[in-house]
Amino acid sequence: MASNMDREMILADFQACTGIENIDEAITLLEQNNWDLVAAINGVIPQENGILQSEYGVETLHGPAYGPTSHSPAASSTPSSSSAFRHVVPSRQIVERQPRMLDFRVEYRDRNVDVVLEDSSTVGDIKHILENELQIPASKMLLKGWKTGDVDDSTVLKSLHLPKNNSLYVLTPDLPPPSSSHSGAPQESLNQTFMLIVTHREVQREYNLNFSGSSTIQEVKRNVYDLTSIPVRHQLWEGWPSSATDDSMTLAVSGLTFPCHRLTVGRRSSPVQTREQSEEQCTDVHMVSDSDGDDFEDATEFGVDDGEMFGVASSALRKSPMMPENAENEGDALLQFTAEFSSRYGDCHPVYFIGSLEAAFQEAFYGKARDRKLLAIYLHHDESVLTNVFCSQMLCAESIVSYLSQNFITWAWDMTKEANRARFLTMCTRHFGSVVAQTIRTQKTDQFPLFLIIMGKRSSNEVLNVIQGNTTVDELMMRLMAAMEIFSAQQQEDIKDEDEREARENVKREQDEAYRISLEADRAKREAQEREMAEQFRLEQIRKEQEEEREAIRLSLEQSLPPEPKEESTESVSKLRIRTPSGEFFERRFLASSKLQVVFDFVASKGYPWEEYKLLGTFPRRDVTQLDPNKSLLEVKLYPQETLFLEAKE
Repeated sequence: MASNMDREMILADFQACTGIENIDEAITLLEQNNWDLVAAINGVIPQENGILQSEYGVETLHGPAYGPTSHSPAASSTPSSSSAFRHVVPSRQIVERQPRMLDFRVEYRDRNVDVVLEDSSTVGDIKHILENELQIPASKMLLKGWKTGDVDDSTVLKSLHLPKNNSLYVLTPDLPPPSSSHSGAPQESLNQTFMLIVTHREVQREYNLNFSGSSTIQEVKRNVYDLTSIPVRHQLWEGWPSSATDDSMTLAVSGLTFPCHRLTVGRRSSPVQTREQSEEQCTDVHMVSDSDGDDFEDATEFGVDDGEMFGVASSALRKSPMMPENAENEGDALLQFTAEFSSRYGDCHPVYFIGSLEAAFQEAFYGKARDRKLLAIYLHHDESVLTNVFCSQMLCAESIVSYLSQNFITWAWDMTKEANRARFLTMCTRHFGSVVAQTIRTQKTDQFPLFLIIMGKRSSNEVLNVIQGNTTVDELMMRLMAAMEIFSAQQQEDIKDEDEREARENVKREQDEAYRISLEADRAKREAQEREMAEQFRLEQIRKEQEEEREAIRLSLEQSLPPEPKEESTESVSKLRIRTPSGEFFERRFLASSKLQVVFDFVASKGYPWEEYKLLGTFPRRDVTQLDPNKSLLEVKLYPQETLFLEAKE
């Protein structure tokens, strides 16, 4: 059974979609359907083949101020047999679009300034107005609170896609704060860092925030707004010290516990919940902030859409387009779509893929088989009576958002403008074929929004399902799960094929690697052999050169030896007998007056150079090569005869 708050919202949605103004009659119809909103709408609005239809042309639902300039009201057909159905008649002729006016409430310390100007103005224009109101130079102002982050003075407001009502605040870091804020705080307290443990009551989440002692309570509330999306004037706090009576007060003098202090923040009750009480008793509602403005100034901040409260036509007047017409870049168009969708229906919505449809295909279908997903294409239409209910109650349901996030790539497009519709149909024909494009082309406005489920195949992309807007959360989930079953079966086959292909490729890679290693080993072996042969050849060449050199030296020494004296020579002759390391002996006669060098040359001429061999005497044992080679044989006592032997030097 729905709670009282849920019933209020369901009743408002039901009246907005059906045009039934009699509350008793609307409640009766809802009770007949057990407060099932979609079932009640299907019971009231005439149906055709199970699809919600409107008896009136699309033009009837257009808001007169910002609708197309060439539409005329469609003629009404025969009224429905249901007494609950009401005609929605345009209140005036369609006029040319007027400049869109934006309302800004700008807070500065203890002051609020309301600024109203066209969306063609710039941020600098706001600063100039504030300069006159606050008596602060525009160059000293930092204008904060933009949903898109910081902007510069030349930024055109239209490019920020702002809602009608906006809240901003001014910081002046270059200007000294009011003396009352710091009079009781010593300098060291202003330099201290306070840790504030802020508990968000609705979601039971804690934030640990660090602020200097010179920060103000207003700055804390602004930071909490960025974290929780609860505007300052709708924040309901618990835990502030009783001395913290002014939002411009610094933390150093507010009485907070140093170094850590606990606070709790929540959102004050929605105006829809307190509307009945407000009619019965005229009392001021306390809002914990320094701004006690109109309760309904920012109704969208409470999740209450003007279109839900006052009808679809007024919603169409207020809302910005979901997507610019004739956008050159699909990514930029989807950025605006996501921002506008969040501003209308809140932050709990599917994560839309930012990029072209081709890029979405690549992301969903062309990765590894295990990473592939289904592609969900959401086709939005602002003029459909089902759009608001489908987006707020089906598409933004937590179960749907979670399931889409895990299993789908979600891409979106706005079919409201004819140029955007034609562009999508062209893309649809190119990617899915003319049959699917014709199916979408024949869909009537009140059959939107559409949800297309696409599965990628080897040769083409298959449209598994086209889900229309007149569905329930359970039915939408069932159709998504049915598509996932089909996709999972195909994915398992793709994974199996991919694994087999990767196994074959791995075997081939291993074989190629083994062959490469074998070739490398053979080449290394061949190169080693070639290097060894080259080294052997080099050494052989060196050896030959050394032998040739030694032979040349030997021959030279042999030719330079004096002739051997004859035995009958009248001069003194010394006879030397020399034994080689191999045991052979050779003899020669020398003149006793010959120098010892002649003996060395003789031995060298036989292949035993004295640099490599030493010549030893027997009795007494001595190394003849150590003697002076310029002395005569007679002087070194190698006369008249002597036996010597050769020994290799170490």
